[in-house]
Amino acid sequence: MGFIKKYCTMISIMLISIFLLCSCTYFKSSNESDSYNGIKVHYIDIDQGDSELIQVNGKNLLIDAGPNKSKDKLMSYLSNHNIKKFDYVIATHPDEDHIGGMGDVIKNYTVDTFYAPKKISNTRTFEYMINQLKNKNMKIDVPKPGMQLDFGNNTKAEILAPNSDSYPDTNDYSIVLKITYGNNKFLFTGDAEKASEMEMLHKNYDITADVLKVGHHGSSSSTSEEFLNRVNPKIAIISCGKDNKYGHPTKKTINKLKKKDIQIYRTDIDETIVLKSDGNTITKE
Repeated sequence: MGFIKKYCTMISIMLISIFLLCSCTYFKSSNESDSYNGIKVHYIDIDQGDSELIQVNGKNLLIDAGPNKSKDKLMSYLSNHNIKKFDYVIATHPDEDHIGGMGDVIKNYTVDTFYAPKKISNTRTFEYMINQLKNKNMKIDVPKPGMQLDFGNNTKAEILAPNSDSYPDTNDYSIVLKITYGNNKFLFTGDAEKASEMEMLHKNYDITADVLKVGHHGSSSSTSEEFLNRVNPKIAIISCGKDNKYGHPTKKTINKLKKKDIQIYRTDIDETIVLKSDGNTITKE
């Protein structure tokens, strides 16, 4: 009996050890994924809206924060990916489907630099965002084309728009950012429409990119033929909600992309899309 008791005790200790070892291995694997030695771009599924998380060289950038109804989903996603702070946050423009969760992001995270265009909105969502900035004694930096964000080695991040002080449509105030990592390029366009696209073309900016975050959720008011030809992407990402009332993305935009044999990913179909690059090759997780 003494031998059996001793044997059972040994088995119990072994099982506990194996459990702890497995647990440690699991968390190590998770951390290794988060510390990928390259650039990782998360096009987060937040229903009808936009939100992108960019991680490179140990730095974090958040572009937009989706609509109000999805802010809990966004905050959970950031928490699950062990985000502790943001080096940069960009609110491309003040529409609710882009800044719905921004107030909570500012409230709950350290943000070193916050960018937004010089455009206000008379909404509670915008007011809440501004109040959270005030609570932390933060200011809004208004970016100008040509301005660069510092992401360290092998990385260039340049503001390309807006290029005017005022527009008839709020969407054209959208901050447009191009990130180059090694030989790979990512273009983030917010809701920029044809007026802003034409300005970038006329100023002869280098807007070529391997990956295009399609403007305005695939609306026909963005992604003009001339703009798409100049960008000449291999991959197009469309952030939109399933069965949304706006009919995004439009067949017109989808047909333009298909005509050029561009790989299309959509958050309403593919959910969150994560792309990573080692500087030469872009892969999808």
